[in-house]
Amino acid sequence: MKTLLPKTLLPPAPSSQSWEERERGGVSEGLSLPPPILLPGLGGGKSEAKGGGESEAKGGGYLCGIDEAGRGALAGPVVAAAVILPEGFDTTGIGDSKKLTAKQREKAYERIVREALCYGIGQCEAGEIDTINILRATHEAMRRALAALSISPDEVRVDGLPVPNLHPNCKNLIGGDGRDVAIGAASILAKVTRDRLMIAYDVQWPEYGFAGHKGYGAATHLAALDQHGPCPIHRRTFGPVAQLAMQF
Repeated sequence: MKTLLPKTLLPPAPSSQSWEERERGGVSEGLSLPPPILLPGLGGGKSEAKGGGESEAKGGGYLCGIDEAGRGALAGPVVAAAVILPEGFDTTGIGDSKKLTAKQREKAYERIVREALCYGIGQCEAGEIDTINILRATHEAMRRALAALSISPDEVRVDGLPVPNLHPNCKNLIGGDGRDVAIGAASILAKVTRDRLMIAYDVQWPEYGFAGHKGYGAATHLAALDQHGPCPIHRRTFGPVAQLAMQF
């Protein structure tokens, strides 16, 4: 019988370490492990880490996928998701969230949160992005998502370039959201979570059309910025926002 484990969408409590300390080498405490399960490897048991070539994927233990959404937006948070899937998880409809329709993402999201062993969401708001820059904010959101898991994974796979101090056994995969099911699932969780946030922000600031463009640099968004100036969730260090903010 499958054991149901708690799931959380809440970011962890603030750490006593600053983001600078974590970038330099902060270490987070792991949680105690239940008996491990077997998870499939990537592409026939191989995984590719940038700079490290190919290595055999672990044959057992908990494998976590991590991805982010909203890094290139002009407004709203950057959101990261971490997810551990069960052995035998049906991969149908799971992949790069950017290649799925909104309806497909929502359907996949509901199945992932229902069937995942655990998942976590982390985010950094616009003010934090402006303070520490988008790259560090993205990394911090990923750390928060990982820390929110109720199971400590044995291996972590993350989409894109390496993330400092994320996990002792971490592999980065370029294009991983389309190559690894765990990363693809995390991509969907992050994208749907952020889209829902932006739709909620649209109610508060309807003049910007956040429900449509989700904070990205669409022509309608730039026109609204030109007319109204930035609102509190705009990233004021991002070029288009910074230029238009000078007019107000």
